[in-house]
Amino acid sequence: MVSWLEKRWYRPDPLIWLLLPLTVLFWLVSACRRLLFRLGIKRSVRVNVPVIVVGNISVGGNGKTPMVIRLCQLLKQQGFHPGVVSRGYGGKAPYYPYSVAVNSDPRVVGDEPVMMRHHLGCPLVVDPDRVRGARYLIDEHKCNIIVCDDGLQHYRLARDIEILVMDGQRRHGNGYLLPMGPLREGAWRQKTVDFVVVNGGVAKAGEHLMSLESGQLVNVKYPSQTQSISELRKPAIALAGIGNPERFFKLLDSRQVRLKQKLVFADHHPFRDGDIPDDLVLMTEKDAVKCRDFARSQWWYLPVSAKLTEQFKQQLLEKIHGI
Repeated sequence: MVSWLEKRWYRPDPLIWLLLPLTVLFWLVSACRRLLFRLGIKRSVRVNVPVIVVGNISVGGNGKTPMVIRLCQLLKQQGFHPGVVSRGYGGKAPYYPYSVAVNSDPRVVGDEPVMMRHHLGCPLVVDPDRVRGARYLIDEHKCNIIVCDDGLQHYRLARDIEILVMDGQRRHGNGYLLPMGPLREGAWRQKTVDFVVVNGGVAKAGEHLMSLESGQLVNVKYPSQTQSISELRKPAIALAGIGNPERFFKLLDSRQVRLKQKLVFADHHPFRDGDIPDDLVLMTEKDAVKCRDFARSQWWYLPVSAKLTEQFKQQLLEKIHGI
């Protein structure tokens, strides 16, 4: 059902209007929630350090996770001690806040937090209550700046800076709210954030371009083993269980990788032994963290890192120092 919907979010299809009643209901619920915060009936809670929220207004595959990683690296270079709080989508931790380690189980904390933890040299906790998670990072880890992963609609946590990450090619799709379209909030929300970062494509006026750069292939079973993607000697199977699988396939195509098959799974798919062929397989890092317990020696993942413009970095740091 989700796959059927997603295909129609990015191309004209009159059948999407059958979902209009559900979209109206979604709009009413989200609008009432925002109104409660605006009237002070629901209150945003401010913690005693700056908070940067990185999120999106459309679902699936915008490049938010690489942005969070690069942002934390930038903050550390500037002498900050950042901490990251994430919802931990797909995970079921025994308690919250729950600290994420490099060997944490994705079934407990979610796949994206485990992936981020491999690259972050700073504390990361998962907690559906971002305020509680942020306070834990401040009290227990002495963090002096908080990065909230995917919290743009989590209005309970007051924020100093909002960064919206958008897919530069798909953008807002058909422009409708869920489930008629991919939007969590209307396109108007883009005008209220501090920064709009466009992942690929062409940045419009007032937007900042971000690109994803791929590194060397890393073996899923033996992570110490790496190889250049140009060293592949036979066609591979490409696998993706992410929000926008086509971006991964296009990245492989841009690197002249020969593919004999493309396997697409739902975003956050909980991989099990038997889901993946015992063959030369290339996958994303987000998928790899869920496959390490039963990985084959022929499975490799391709890590990517976010490249940000100097103008964006300068403006962001100026805004942080001005808080």
